[in-house]
Amino acid sequence: MIKEEEYSHSYYGMSDELFEYRSPLVGQITKMEIRAVSIHGLGLSSHSTVWDIGAGSGSVAIESARIAENGTVYAVEKDHESIDLLRRNVLNYNLGNVEVIVGEAPDILAGLADPDAVFIGGSGGNMMHILEAVRKRMKTSGHVVVNLALLERPQAVYDELNRLGFTVDLSMITASRGQEILDGKLRLQSLNPVFIVKGTLGKGGK
Repeated sequence: MIKEEEYSHSYYGMSDELFEYRSPLVGQITKMEIRAVSIHGLGLSSHSTVWDIGAGSGSVAIESARIAENGTVYAVEKDHESIDLLRRNVLNYNLGNVEVIVGEAPDILAGLADPDAVFIGGSGGNMMHILEAVRKRMKTSGHVVVNLALLERPQAVYDELNRLGFTVDLSMITASRGQEILDGKLRLQSLNPVFIVKGTLGKGGK
């Protein structure tokens, strides 16, 4: 089990090393720099109901659950090779407000409580159907945050959220980490850039 002092200093952007994740497979963990911005965009409160769709390692779900301590976070994942890893990470943090949901969105979402916030880290090719399901179920003043790596997808997601009545923002986050080389000298190791599309519904939105 992870010790409290290892992560209680910050809600946002816990070190990647505090989670088990599959490497070098892409997309199995949301890197801490991207995670911090994405979770901030969810606008969570202590009582939020959160859907984390394409939960992977569970890093977003776990950090969100630390904020929504009196709410519920549903970590939705369809990849059976990731489920045990996801469950171990949740167990390591002793979080009673995270429910691991095994199945494919959007169909699996039908049995979940209506969300205040939705994070989409993976869609399995069902992005537009997932966004429609989110729009039908999301509470007023809710936020949806979508992380995307491929160039052709941000515009399509932006347009669809706009069509569904969200106020939409788009940003691209790129980060580099210092890496020691010879004689203690540093170089910068770039991480893959990520597009973050945020939709706001109701108050502050449409």
